[in-house]
Amino acid sequence: MQNKLEMMRIFCVAAESRNFKEAATQLGISPQLVTRAIKELEEQRGEILFYRSTRQIKITADGERLAKQARFAVGSIDALFVKDTKEKRDEMRGTVRLTVSSVLGRKLVVPALAEFATRYPDIVVDCVLTDSHSDVIDERIDIGIRFGFLPDNRYVARELAKVNFYSVGTPELIDKVGMPKKIIDLDKYPLTALVDHKTGRYWPWTFTESRSFTPSKPRFITDDLEAEFQAILAGVGFGHMPGFLVLPWLRSGKLIQILHEETSPVWRLYLYRPQRGPTPLRIRALFDYLAEVLGHIEN
Repeated sequence: MQNKLEMMRIFCVAAESRNFKEAATQLGISPQLVTRAIKELEEQRGEILFYRSTRQIKITADGERLAKQARFAVGSIDALFVKDTKEKRDEMRGTVRLTVSSVLGRKLVVPALAEFATRYPDIVVDCVLTDSHSDVIDERIDIGIRFGFLPDNRYVARELAKVNFYSVGTPELIDKVGMPKKIIDLDKYPLTALVDHKTGRYWPWTFTESRSFTPSKPRFITDDLEAEFQAILAGVGFGHMPGFLVLPWLRSGKLIQILHEETSPVWRLYLYRPQRGPTPLRIRALFDYLAEVLGHIEN
C-alpha cells in the first residue's frame, strides 16, 4: 500500500500523537490511512509498535527504538531535498538577465516588473530590449521571451499565449483612400513596413494557407514595431499588427480591421531558459512570475 519512506513518515508522526486521528490531522490524510500504514509496518517487522485502546495509543518499547531510528532516517532523506536556508537566501539575491522584444518589453514586461521588485527586493533584473533573436546560451542570458518556434531542446520552454495578427487602419484613412478588401489590392494603398534586423528586408504580412504579402512601396518604414504602430494610429498607412497592441483600439473604434475574409496564422509566445544545470532560485522566481503575468496578454 505505502512506499516505505511514506510509511515511516506516518509512523514518526503517530509516535508523537495521542491517537491515530490526531496523527491523520497533522498529516492531512484519513485516520484509516494511518491505521493501515501502521498495521502494514507492524506486519513487515513482525512486532507490535503501539498498544491501542478506544481513545488513545501508546507506543511500545520496540516502537520507541524504531521511532528514534526512523526520525533520523526520514530527516536525513528530507534534508537531501531541502536547500540550506542561507543557500536559499543567497540564491534569491543577485542579477537575472532577461531578453525580450522592444515593444513587448515596454508595453507589458517592464510595467509588470514593479510588482516583482516588491516581492523580491534583492533580485536585480537586467532587461535587454531587442528585436533581434538573442542566443541566450552564448550571451549568458538567463530568460528569454520570443514569438515563434524554439528550434532545439537546449531550452526549458513554456508557451505563454497564442497571439493573433490583424490588418488594420484608422477610420480617417479609410474615409480618405477606401478600404482594402483583398490581399492582391494592398499595394494600391498606403502601407507601413517593418524591417527585419537579420535580413534587412520587410517583414511579410502572413495569412493562412501559407500565403503572405510584402509591401513593395510602403509609405512608412521603420525597424521598431511600436513606431510602426504609432504611424498606423496616426493614419499614415495600413499595417499588420499583433493583437496585444491593436485589440484595445479595435474595440474603441480608433482602428478598423481590413481584409475581413482573411485570417492570419496564430503566433505562439514562448518564455524560455537554457538547460545548463541546477537553476538558481532567483531565475525560477522570475520565470514563474512572468508565466503568471503574461499568460493572457491578448486580453
